[in-house]
Amino acid sequence: MYTISKQLTTSFEDAEELIRAALKQEGFGVLTEIDVQKTLKQKLDIAYKQYKILGVCNPSLAYKALTEEQEIGAFLPCNVLIYENSGKINVSILKPTSALGLSANPQIAIIAKEAELKLVKVLKILVSKERSSQ
Repeated sequence: MYTISKQLTTSFEDAEELIRAALKQEGFGVLTEIDVQKTLKQKLDIAYKQYKILGVCNPSLAYKALTEEQEIGAFLPCNVLIYENSGKINVSILKPTSALGLSANPQIAIIAKEAELKLVKVLKILVSKERSSQ
């Protein structure tokens, strides 16, 4: 698998708020946001389920990676998906070790693992926050 994921029982809006807070707690900021549902409606007049893509970045890890290999920026930011599926809300995060594993630079592999450990922690925080808000 190329993502790490959790399924939530909360609303889409609450899940988005919780994931943003968990990301912030681990030093990640949201650089970009794509509302797929809104975009498909506007561009193609297609009704689609709630689906957002957040482009997130941990500045210190991004800086480390970019100083090792400038072309690694092609894989930044890391995408976080929030989407509805069969009445449940899913949060999926691209595994940095999968994306950055295309680099042959061993230092990039170390940075990718560090980022992935932080993102796994983000999902643990997310689940904990969801449970405490219920």
